[in-house]
Amino acid sequence: MRFADPGLLFFLALPVAAGLLLLAGIQLRRSALLRLGSPRTVAGQLERPSPYLRAARGLALVLALAGLVLAAARPQYGGRIQLLKKRGIDLVVALDFSKSMLAEDIRPNRLERAKLELNELIDMLTGDRIGLVAFAGDTMRFPLTNDYAAAKTFWRGIGPYDMPVGGTAIGKALIAATRMLRPEDPSATAGQEERSKVLILITDGEDHLGDPAAAAREAAGKGIAIHVVGIGSSSPELIPRYLDDGTAMGYQKDSGDKYVTTALTAENEDKLKDIARLGGGRYYRAGSDFAGMAAVVREIRTMKQSEIEARQITVYEEVFQWFLAPAVALLLLAFALPERVWWRRRR
Repeated sequence: MRFADPGLLFFLALPVAAGLLLLAGIQLRRSALLRLGSPRTVAGQLERPSPYLRAARGLALVLALAGLVLAAARPQYGGRIQLLKKRGIDLVVALDFSKSMLAEDIRPNRLERAKLELNELIDMLTGDRIGLVAFAGDTMRFPLTNDYAAAKTFWRGIGPYDMPVGGTAIGKALIAATRMLRPEDPSATAGQEERSKVLILITDGEDHLGDPAAAAREAAGKGIAIHVVGIGSSSPELIPRYLDDGTAMGYQKDSGDKYVTTALTAENEDKLKDIARLGGGRYYRAGSDFAGMAAVVREIRTMKQSEIEARQITVYEEVFQWFLAPAVALLLLAFALPERVWWRRRR
């Protein structure tokens, strides 16, 4: 048993003090009668309240006062764990749609494998909101939503050739994702409960535009954790070329008619690690088995579990009536008891 307001138990000193005064009064009364003579003789000559009834009334009042104090302290019993409404997290995935993501060092290619893995990530979400950013030289956005089917549909048919601007601008992607998670207009999130904010960046690391480090610092300053998944091999890979109808037409060449290659170099990987560090998150390397994405999923699950545990409370059953009802009954008894017996033994 526990008490919700244990500070009130201090007032138990009142019935204890009253009980001590009652005992002291009884003792003083008895001593005074002894000085007058034999207790039996004095009792027969005096018309006074019955000492037993007075003691019973006093005891009832003391116990009633103690019961009222205990009831006011809100005694509670038992205890069960209750989960408050699951609030989930806000998650934005920024996926690289540059042409280098068509490299086939990860089957079927970097981009399509990333989409498959992200579909599995979306399938494990419950109560969370997800937003998507497709980026190359510029960004395309899908706002935060609980409609997971719509989120999957967003980039199902999008490819690098659908992006309005070529190249790779990781900084722009981070800024776009930050604006989705922390809108610049405060009224956009007015009245909404606070959720953990997570940004997952998936890229091969070939950044040509913007300042991703500054964007990562800005996101971290707004309470957004950035996890980065580097995708691709460290050895140079050719980049397939496609026609508008999806027909393969060899490999990409530069203006000098030389084949263009892509690789997740040590230099590019160091840049991605810096983004994760500045963003307060972690960096994962997605190999041919895409184990890095699995590690991100575990991280998200850990964060979700922390959110759930933070929303758990222990509920106790209120049992103040166990003390209140007897206290009321004792009060009624104290006022109902007469001061004198209505019969006397006649000699």
